[in-house]
Amino acid sequence: MVKLLAALVAWLIGFNSILMSPAQATSAVIASSHPNQKSVSPSLLPVTDGDSYRSTHHAFAAPVILLDVGHGGIDGGTSDHGVLEKDINLAISQKVYLLLRSKGYAVIINRLGDYALSDENRWLNSRSRHRKDLAQRKSLSEEVSTDIVVSIHGNWSPKFSTRGPVVLYQNEGRSYLLADSIQTELNHLFGTRRGVVWGKPFYLLNQIKQPAVIVETGFLSNAEDRAMMNDPAEQKRIAQSIADGIIYYLSVV
Repeated sequence: MVKLLAALVAWLIGFNSILMSPAQATSAVIASSHPNQKSVSPSLLPVTDGDSYRSTHHAFAAPVILLDVGHGGIDGGTSDHGVLEKDINLAISQKVYLLLRSKGYAVIINRLGDYALSDENRWLNSRSRHRKDLAQRKSLSEEVSTDIVVSIHGNWSPKFSTRGPVVLYQNEGRSYLLADSIQTELNHLFGTRRGVVWGKPFYLLNQIKQPAVIVETGFLSNAEDRAMMNDPAEQKRIAQSIADGIIYYLSVV
């Protein structure tokens, strides 16, 4: 872990001098190695103005936010009317990534394209693609000392009238505060009054040690939500709401 953090810090310093634009930042991917051959490929944004959020428990100057992009590759997630959840998750996550970067936060995003994270997991002895995918997501939060984890997904319901964002939290106070901050911002955008939900059965919320939430950005089964989630301009507004919720949480904890 010490060697990995040292390598990331060195990369961070070098990359700071060549960073030109947010668009270029999205294509920068770093790879790390592990004694057990764990493989992760996060994209890390440099810190440009994070002194007021200095953290003492890891090597970075500001809180590190891990964006977990749901599904990918062979795993399309849910779908409706030809709209795939994996594509919506990636589009919104990339926008959150750039919005937080513009505010000077250190951000890691674990998927920059349409591929399955299970394909990168060469260390877990399991035939289950789903288990390997989830384990790979969890391992990244351990390889790099992250402060919070925000997993972005889309929802689906057999009741087409069901709509609106749902944010799930761990059975932990900071996770609840993070979820509530994001839910409040999304409720304003969607015109809903939903409360946060305890994500008791979800693997990531049970296994990740840091404060973590799952953001279900809307229901693909609902025509109104689906239209919002599939519109690039509305995706930016959704991303802005998520970013605002994260920033508010970091300002009060």
